[in-house]
Amino acid sequence: MSNPNPPARARILIVDDDPIAAESLADFLGQEGHDVATASSAEQALAAVAIAERPISVAEPARPFGVVLSDVAMPGQSGMEMLKKLTRQHPDVAVVMLTGYATIESAVEAVRSGAVNYLTKPVVDTELRLALERAIRQHTILAENRRLKTRLEDKFGLDTIVGADARMLKTFDLIEAVAPSRTTVLMTGESGVGKSLIAQAIHQRSPRRDKPLIQLSCGSIPETLLESELFGHAKGAFTGAYADKIGRFLAASGGTIFLDEINSASPAMQLKLLRVLQERKFEPVGSTQTIEVDVRVILATNKPLEDLVARGEFRQDLYYRINVVTIELPPLRDRLSDIPLLAAHFLQKHSASLGREIVGFTPDALDALRRYQYPGNVRELENIIERACVLSRTQTINAVDLPEHVLSGTNKLRLAESAAHGGNAPGSTSDNTPWTPMPLETALREPEKHIILKALKSNHFNRQKTADDLGINRTTLYKKMKALGIDIDERLAG
Repeated sequence: MSNPNPPARARILIVDDDPIAAESLADFLGQEGHDVATASSAEQALAAVAIAERPISVAEPARPFGVVLSDVAMPGQSGMEMLKKLTRQHPDVAVVMLTGYATIESAVEAVRSGAVNYLTKPVVDTELRLALERAIRQHTILAENRRLKTRLEDKFGLDTIVGADARMLKTFDLIEAVAPSRTTVLMTGESGVGKSLIAQAIHQRSPRRDKPLIQLSCGSIPETLLESELFGHAKGAFTGAYADKIGRFLAASGGTIFLDEINSASPAMQLKLLRVLQERKFEPVGSTQTIEVDVRVILATNKPLEDLVARGEFRQDLYYRINVVTIELPPLRDRLSDIPLLAAHFLQKHSASLGREIVGFTPDALDALRRYQYPGNVRELENIIERACVLSRTQTINAVDLPEHVLSGTNKLRLAESAAHGGNAPGSTSDNTPWTPMPLETALREPEKHIILKALKSNHFNRQKTADDLGINRTTLYKKMKALGIDIDERLAG
């Protein structure tokens, strides 16, 4: 029966020395809408993948395989040997392994070698579809990451991290310092401050950037399922465990795992996490096999762990084990200077995705955004700007485009009059000149320059004291001053 919700289409290579099994699988996947080819050996498959990545001619681009679906047991070179070569030579290709004799050991070896999934023959249609959906997603992400790599050399790691506040500049320096190591990082801060983006930035700037970044919010998983989600389980370990499952730690092998809301983990789970952090070993639920993993761990909490330790709700030994390098992310209400920068960034992002030409904010709209307290932090600000982009009927965001609760801290009557007068209330002296479209990097130069100059003046142009106040090192300050064209000697002479 055909799938009513077929996965995204992909070019798939089936590798099996049994021609009947290969053709049967190819026929099924062809009916699912995929572009399918077959190979009868590992050697033939490796050659086919390499050839597919070469352009056919100037007029015909390459047609690479996105997914390889391979049997494990084949004469000559085995599927496992082929998997290791594919992972090394063609890292964008997602591989799903098939076997008639599944064991936990073989599943672990396959995942460590780079397989996206490991299925047992005969394969159930639903399981195969789900495995292919995951493989196609991974191929898409890997290919996109490779294309974006040259854009990730920028200091901030990801262009979605925006901030000129002194504490955020210090955070950027910490990302630079900690990324190359395997040191455990603990992030603290309210929900919505951007902990996930910082974890991505650390991973992208680390030597593990080509390996997986696995993210999990511990608070979103029921306690009874969290252990299985993290460490996997053996078939029959509990009711509903119909097959072996690979946990998040093993899926992140060689890469990074980010565990958010670690404060919600139970005492029993905290003990298991402590062992993994100390020994890099664990046992899947219902199994006696010990698995070792090489994984970098980043954790986050939205509650002060020291308070939980004092109340006996969080293990003291685990707290000391994870509190190696701590990154404290301030709430948005304490980063007032960053609100216009973030608003401009989200405006550019969402107006582009909506196909709109919205170039800026009226002064009253910016004033309302600055006054709001943002209990949902940066995430809430982005939602507010996205909503405004959808509702706005002009080339600028007006105060009336903002939600009612955002306007509650300002004079609504004045804002209504302001909207009627094109953005300024009668008698207002605010500048109503529309913002000129420009790259975000250019737009951020002047605010950052203003902040640094203000800090320099308050410290009588003492660069060391200025660097300390801004929470950055002296070398970073020098680089920023040079890039922004700030010449202290000329100012002192003047």
